[in-house]
Amino acid sequence: MVCSRLPPPAGLDLQHSKQQNKFDHFSLPATMDLTLWQYQFRIIMLGDSTVGKSSLLKRYTEDLFLESINQTVGVDFYVHFLEVEPGVRVKLQFWDTAGQERFRSVTRSYYRNSVGGLLVFDITSRSSFDHIKEWHAEVCQRVQPQKVLFVLVGQKIDRDTHEERAVSREEAQKLAGQLGMPYVEASAKTGQNVRESFELLTRRVYQGLLSGEIELQEGWDGVKCVAPQALQLQRNSVSKASVPTKNKNKCCG
Repeated sequence: MVCSRLPPPAGLDLQHSKQQNKFDHFSLPATMDLTLWQYQFRIIMLGDSTVGKSSLLKRYTEDLFLESINQTVGVDFYVHFLEVEPGVRVKLQFWDTAGQERFRSVTRSYYRNSVGGLLVFDITSRSSFDHIKEWHAEVCQRVQPQKVLFVLVGQKIDRDTHEERAVSREEAQKLAGQLGMPYVEASAKTGQNVRESFELLTRRVYQGLLSGEIELQEGWDGVKCVAPQALQLQRNSVSKASVPTKNKNKCCG
């Protein structure tokens, strides 16, 4: 994992790894052979200040939680690696954006080169939830003609008490449905559903790439592929497997 104010040179990436259930996380040497990963996805963290975006990233990439963490100034940068299926390794670049309005002009410049986004709100903060639509709309307006896939995350589920909770699970699920994305409740403090949130988004991007929903574009850094021809073969295989057997007795398509 790397955290910095500006994107570091490719040779300075450091990684943290941990064996998990659904995906295999692994360490790679600081000086990497690019053949060790097949895809690179850029993921952006979005949401109001203090909702816990940086804490989620720190828990996911280092399995650490700090009670006090400095607010992000501008954009912080993290790197993580995982294997989405046997032999298919993805390099994840995370852009952790500041939620304060005074940094918005800086963070906007990172929207276009992102393929995925975690939209994060604090379940104890009504205003952070109310602003989710604004964050979503702002990104969608700026990434065209590219597409960004999202997961909505309700953070600080460890504070899910009658007195503290300001946004119900049902209300958040409804909003996620309206925006066309899944919803997960997580806690950076306890680690609950943190890994699941990031890996759900990664699965969405990977499947979107295989289905053609996400396309490689020259000059766009949201997705990089070491072997585009291999990707096309995978797409062809997925397409053939998904085509139903035609019923000769069926009169119309």
